[in-house]
Amino acid sequence: MLRGSVTSIYISPKASQPMISVDSIEAVFGKGLKGDRYCQSAGSFSREGDASQEVTLIEAETIDSLIRDHEIPISPGDCRRNIITRDIRLNDLVGVQFRVGETVLKGLKLCEPCSHLAKLTSEKILVALVHRGGLRAQILTGGLIKVGDDITEDENN
Repeated sequence: MLRGSVTSIYISPKASQPMISVDSIEAVFGKGLKGDRYCQSAGSFSREGDASQEVTLIEAETIDSLIRDHEIPISPGDCRRNIITRDIRLNDLVGVQFRVGETVLKGLKLCEPCSHLAKLTSEKILVALVHRGGLRAQILTGGLIKVGDDITEDENN
């Protein structure tokens, strides 16, 4: 059974600006997270109508390993992902519908590290996050996402 939780949420209103921690956020169908750069088509790689830019998630366990195993001093917001999760394997959610709080998301593809992320953090992150950089997801049903929300299977999946 699929079950994890949201440990933190981050958005940034403009490309390359620091991520801001929020306690809750509105997920807008077909757009993204309200107030985030990609919802406003203001991200570094914004492409109109690209559902894979709506929401990004990363495992807290991966961030812990960046610090512990790769000696990359990084905070959750520095990873440039929107939702930090715990106790769930995000790679297993590619092609799967799942619930995060009130919302229904669909995992589209892995969120691999890029040179832009390395420029903002550390070059070492390019190797450390290969196949562990998180998940790109589409919003199928909008709603509120809050820190502490459960991540579960969507019964309509």
